[in-house]
Amino acid sequence: MEVQETRVQTDRVFTIPNVLSMARLVGVPVFLWLVLWPKFGGPHNDGWAILILMASGVSDYLDGKLARRWGQISRLGQLLDPLADRLFVLSTIVGLTWRGIMPWWLTALLLGREVFIASLLPVLRRHGYGPPGVNFLGKAATFNLMYAFPLLLLTERSDWLGSVAFIIGWAFVWWGTTLYWWAGILYAVQTRRLVRTGTAVD
Repeated sequence: MEVQETRVQTDRVFTIPNVLSMARLVGVPVFLWLVLWPKFGGPHNDGWAILILMASGVSDYLDGKLARRWGQISRLGQLLDPLADRLFVLSTIVGLTWRGIMPWWLTALLLGREVFIASLLPVLRRHGYGPPGVNFLGKAATFNLMYAFPLLLLTERSDWLGSVAFIIGWAFVWWGTTLYWWAGILYAVQTRRLVRTGTAVD
Protein backbone atom coordinates (compact mmCIF):
# COMPACT_ATOMS: atom_id res chain seq x y z
CA MET A 1 0.00 0.00 0.00
CA GLU A 2 1.43 3.35 -1.00
CA VAL A 3 0.10 5.31 1.95
CA GLN A 4 0.40 2.50 4.46
CA GLU A 5 4.11 2.16 3.74
CA THR A 6 4.69 5.58 5.36
CA ARG A 7 4.01 6.67 8.91
CA VAL A 8 2.80 10.03 10.14
CA GLN A 9 5.83 12.30 10.49
CA THR A 10 4.25 15.62 11.46
CA ASP A 11 1.13 16.99 13.15
CA ARG A 12 1.32 20.27 11.23
CA VAL A 13 -1.78 21.25 9.29
CA PHE A 14 -0.47 23.89 6.90
CA THR A 15 2.23 21.94 5.11
CA ILE A 16 2.72 22.41 1.37
CA PRO A 17 1.30 18.93 0.57
CA ASN A 18 -1.78 19.63 2.70
CA VAL A 19 -2.28 23.05 1.10
CA LEU A 20 -2.15 21.37 -2.33
CA SER A 21 -4.83 18.89 -1.24
CA MET A 22 -6.95 21.74 0.17
CA ALA A 23 -6.62 23.61 -3.12
CA ARG A 24 -7.88 20.51 -4.94
CA LEU A 25 -10.92 20.44 -2.68
CA VAL A 26 -11.64 24.13 -3.41
CA GLY A 27 -11.32 23.38 -7.13
CA VAL A 28 -14.11 20.77 -7.05
CA PRO A 29 -17.14 23.16 -6.93
CA VAL A 30 -15.40 25.62 -9.30
CA PHE A 31 -14.86 22.87 -11.85
CA LEU A 32 -18.45 21.61 -11.51
CA TRP A 33 -19.82 25.13 -11.96
CA LEU A 34 -17.73 25.69 -15.13
CA VAL A 35 -18.84 22.38 -16.65
CA LEU A 36 -22.55 22.81 -15.85
CA TRP A 37 -22.89 26.53 -16.58
CA PRO A 38 -23.97 25.90 -20.23
CA LYS A 39 -26.86 23.75 -18.93
CA PHE A 40 -28.20 26.86 -17.17
CA GLY A 41 -27.86 29.23 -20.09
CA GLY A 42 -24.29 30.32 -19.44
CA PRO A 43 -21.31 30.25 -21.82
CA HIS A 44 -19.08 27.25 -22.44
CA ASN A 45 -15.98 27.42 -20.27
CA ASP A 46 -14.57 24.00 -21.03
CA GLY A 47 -11.07 25.41 -21.47
CA TRP A 48 -10.99 26.67 -17.89
CA ALA A 49 -12.54 23.42 -16.64
CA ILE A 50 -9.82 21.44 -18.40
CA LEU A 51 -7.11 23.62 -16.86
CA ILE A 52 -8.55 22.99 -13.38
CA LEU A 53 -8.60 19.25 -14.04
CA MET A 54 -5.00 19.34 -15.24
CA ALA A 55 -3.94 21.36 -12.19
CA SER A 56 -5.72 18.84 -9.98
CA GLY A 57 -3.84 15.98 -11.58
CA VAL A 58 -0.48 17.72 -11.10
CA SER A 59 -1.22 18.58 -7.46
CA ASP A 60 -2.38 15.01 -6.84
CA TYR A 61 1.06 13.81 -7.93
CA LEU A 62 2.98 16.51 -6.09
CA ASP A 63 1.32 16.36 -2.67
CA GLY A 64 2.31 12.75 -2.03
CA LYS A 65 5.74 13.17 -3.60
CA LEU A 66 6.58 16.27 -1.58
CA ALA A 67 5.15 14.84 1.65
CA ARG A 68 7.52 11.86 1.45
CA ARG A 69 10.53 13.84 0.27
CA TRP A 70 10.20 16.63 2.87
CA GLY A 71 9.06 14.45 5.76
CA GLN A 72 5.65 16.15 5.85
CA ILE A 73 3.42 13.08 5.93
CA SER A 74 0.51 13.89 8.24
CA ARG A 75 -2.70 12.21 9.30
CA LEU A 76 -4.64 15.14 7.85
CA GLY A 77 -2.87 14.69 4.53
CA GLN A 78 -3.68 10.99 4.51
CA LEU A 79 -7.36 11.93 4.86
CA LEU A 80 -7.42 14.94 2.51
CA ASP A 81 -5.66 13.26 -0.42
CA PRO A 82 -8.15 10.40 -1.04
CA LEU A 83 -11.08 12.72 -0.18
CA ALA A 84 -9.98 15.23 -2.83
CA ASP A 85 -9.46 12.41 -5.34
CA ARG A 86 -12.92 10.96 -4.79
CA LEU A 87 -14.72 14.30 -4.83
CA PHE A 88 -13.00 15.33 -8.05
CA VAL A 89 -13.87 12.02 -9.71
CA LEU A 90 -17.48 12.19 -8.49
CA SER A 91 -17.96 15.84 -9.50
CA THR A 92 -16.51 15.12 -12.94
CA ILE A 93 -18.77 12.10 -13.39
CA VAL A 94 -21.82 14.19 -12.44
CA GLY A 95 -20.80 17.10 -14.67
CA LEU A 96 -19.92 15.09 -17.76
CA THR A 97 -22.99 12.87 -17.46
CA TRP A 98 -25.29 15.89 -17.03
CA ARG A 99 -23.71 17.45 -20.12
CA GLY A 100 -24.31 14.22 -22.06
CA ILE A 101 -20.57 13.70 -22.67
CA MET A 102 -20.27 10.58 -20.53
CA PRO A 103 -22.73 7.70 -21.18
CA TRP A 104 -24.91 6.47 -18.33
CA TRP A 105 -23.42 2.97 -18.33
CA LEU A 106 -19.92 4.35 -17.66
CA THR A 107 -21.36 6.53 -14.90
CA ALA A 108 -23.00 3.43 -13.39
CA LEU A 109 -19.68 1.54 -13.50
CA LEU A 110 -17.76 4.30 -11.72
CA LEU A 111 -20.46 5.11 -9.18
CA GLY A 112 -20.98 1.40 -8.54
CA ARG A 113 -17.36 1.17 -7.47
CA GLU A 114 -17.87 4.04 -5.01
CA VAL A 115 -20.95 2.31 -3.56
CA PHE A 116 -18.90 -0.90 -3.27
CA ILE A 117 -16.15 0.90 -1.32
CA ALA A 118 -18.72 2.67 0.87
CA SER A 119 -20.22 -0.71 1.79
CA LEU A 120 -16.88 -1.73 3.32
CA LEU A 121 -16.71 1.24 5.72
CA PRO A 122 -19.33 0.00 8.26
CA VAL A 123 -17.50 -3.33 8.45
CA LEU A 124 -14.19 -1.57 9.13
CA ARG A 125 -15.74 0.75 11.72
CA ARG A 126 -17.39 -2.17 13.49
CA HIS A 127 -13.92 -3.67 14.01
CA GLY A 128 -12.30 -0.41 15.05
CA TYR A 129 -10.63 0.53 11.75
CA GLY A 130 -10.80 3.68 9.66
CA PRO A 131 -11.23 3.92 5.87
CA PRO A 132 -8.82 1.80 3.80
CA GLY A 133 -5.54 3.46 2.89
CA VAL A 134 -4.84 4.54 -0.68
CA ASN A 135 -2.99 1.86 -2.64
CA PHE A 136 -0.87 2.17 -5.76
CA LEU A 137 -3.60 0.85 -8.07
CA GLY A 138 -6.08 3.35 -6.66
CA LYS A 139 -3.71 6.22 -7.36
CA ALA A 140 -2.98 4.85 -10.86
CA ALA A 141 -6.72 4.58 -11.55
CA THR A 142 -7.30 8.17 -10.45
CA PHE A 143 -4.33 9.29 -12.57
CA ASN A 144 -5.82 7.65 -15.67
CA LEU A 145 -9.31 9.02 -15.04
CA MET A 146 -8.01 12.53 -14.40
CA TYR A 147 -6.35 12.37 -17.83
CA ALA A 148 -9.46 10.86 -19.42
CA PHE A 149 -11.93 13.47 -18.20
CA PRO A 150 -10.39 16.57 -19.83
CA LEU A 151 -9.94 14.59 -23.04
CA LEU A 152 -13.64 13.67 -22.95
CA LEU A 153 -14.44 17.36 -22.61
CA LEU A 154 -12.36 18.02 -25.73
CA THR A 155 -14.47 15.52 -27.70
CA GLU A 156 -17.12 18.25 -27.82
CA ARG A 157 -14.99 19.91 -30.49
CA SER A 158 -15.81 19.08 -34.11
CA ASP A 159 -12.24 19.41 -35.45
CA TRP A 160 -9.26 17.04 -35.61
CA LEU A 161 -8.40 17.78 -31.98
CA GLY A 162 -11.77 16.45 -30.90
CA SER A 163 -11.22 13.28 -32.93
CA VAL A 164 -7.80 12.64 -31.43
CA ALA A 165 -9.13 13.39 -27.93
CA PHE A 166 -11.91 10.85 -28.48
CA ILE A 167 -9.46 8.02 -29.20
CA ILE A 168 -6.94 8.81 -26.46
CA GLY A 169 -9.60 9.83 -23.94
CA TRP A 170 -11.52 6.57 -24.22
CA ALA A 171 -8.28 4.58 -23.92
CA PHE A 172 -7.64 6.34 -20.60
CA VAL A 173 -11.28 5.74 -19.60
CA TRP A 174 -10.96 1.99 -20.00
CA TRP A 175 -7.57 1.78 -18.30
CA GLY A 176 -8.77 3.97 -15.45
CA THR A 177 -12.10 2.15 -14.97
CA THR A 178 -10.40 -1.26 -14.95
CA LEU A 179 -7.80 -0.13 -12.42
CA TYR A 180 -10.51 1.61 -10.37
CA TRP A 181 -12.41 -1.63 -9.91
CA TRP A 182 -9.23 -3.65 -9.43
CA ALA A 183 -8.22 -1.30 -6.61
CA GLY A 184 -11.71 -1.65 -5.13
CA ILE A 185 -11.37 -5.42 -5.07
CA LEU A 186 -8.01 -5.08 -3.31
CA TYR A 187 -9.68 -2.83 -0.73
CA ALA A 188 -12.22 -5.61 -0.13
CA VAL A 189 -9.39 -8.15 0.27
CA GLN A 190 -7.66 -5.77 2.68
CA THR A 191 -10.89 -5.38 4.67
CA ARG A 192 -11.33 -9.15 4.88
CA ARG A 193 -7.75 -9.58 6.07
CA LEU A 194 -8.13 -6.87 8.70
CA VAL A 195 -11.37 -8.35 10.00
CA ARG A 196 -10.00 -11.90 10.14
CA THR A 197 -6.43 -11.39 11.31
CA GLY A 198 -5.96 -7.69 12.10
CA THR A 199 -3.19 -7.54 9.48
CA ALA A 200 -3.25 -5.22 6.45
CA VAL A 201 -2.51 -6.52 2.96
CA ASP A 202 0.96 -5.48 1.77
